[in-house]
Amino acid sequence: MSIKTLKPRLAEVGGIPIARLLPNKGHQPIGAWCFLDHAGPVEFAEDEAGMQVGRHPHTNLQTFSWMLEGEVLHKDSLGNEQVITQNQVNVMTAGTGLTQGISHTEQSVFPDTGGSPDAAYGLSMVQLWIALPTDQKIERSFHHYPALPTWREQNAEMVLTTGSYVSVSGERYDAPTIQYSKMVGIDVNFLEDGEVALHLESGFEYGILVTEGQIESEGNICEKDQLFRFHDADIAGRHYIKLVAKKGTRIMFIGGEPLNNQVLLWWNFVADNKQEIEQSISDWNNGHERFGEVDSTMERLPAPKLPIGFKG
Repeated sequence: MSIKTLKPRLAEVGGIPIARLLPNKGHQPIGAWCFLDHAGPVEFAEDEAGMQVGRHPHTNLQTFSWMLEGEVLHKDSLGNEQVITQNQVNVMTAGTGLTQGISHTEQSVFPDTGGSPDAAYGLSMVQLWIALPTDQKIERSFHHYPALPTWREQNAEMVLTTGSYVSVSGERYDAPTIQYSKMVGIDVNFLEDGEVALHLESGFEYGILVTEGQIESEGNICEKDQLFRFHDADIAGRHYIKLVAKKGTRIMFIGGEPLNNQVLLWWNFVADNKQEIEQSISDWNNGHERFGEVDSTMERLPAPKLPIGFKG
């Protein structure tokens, strides 16, 4: 079996420690999944503000937030305000092309600052970006998903966060989550010691992020905040991968078909060519109307210049 185990780059975003798995040392996206952070887990004192990410833009991508613990208020330039809580998904679509773009803020909320009465003083969140197919004309939008398909399979609880999935036993599940290319995302929470088999789709690339605990697959070990990366063809002709873990282990399983276009990333921008990223940097820093305004007093973050030698 040919599985790569990727280690994270540790950093801080909005005052929160994060483990970044994508992009990772030259590795390309997994299907259209082009960015992957595990933010936290972190506990806050009652006088701390928690995560505070100021006004910033996005292009040619969807932000995909999966909340494991804590609550975060999202505000965007379309006028949306939405608190995301445990086991919910937010998807914000920036649209495609140089006439589209979106900006937003993200900040922790607690019982006395707009969160629910039982909002935790802590945070654990999987933040992903999905590169959009640039040959499609896609408009800006925001969607919140408070309920997703959930079921028990073997030794784990499964939540289908996006896409369609047929289990190894033949049951089909479909998530309502908006998407523009073929992909899947599943949260897997081991309720008992044991194993789980995950069905693989022909032609998909795959990744498995461990958010808690450790998994093993045919001698390959993946620790917390590491990423298994593989293709369906790497699993010796089988249509599933078998994972072994202890109770309390939790993973995010992602997969998808590769896009037809090149995917370039710089700061909060995605594009299929260098010139479009340069234009987006200029537009954001000069207050172009394509990015709108966010109803927030939070800091407006400037876009850094493209480094010399950036290949596009």
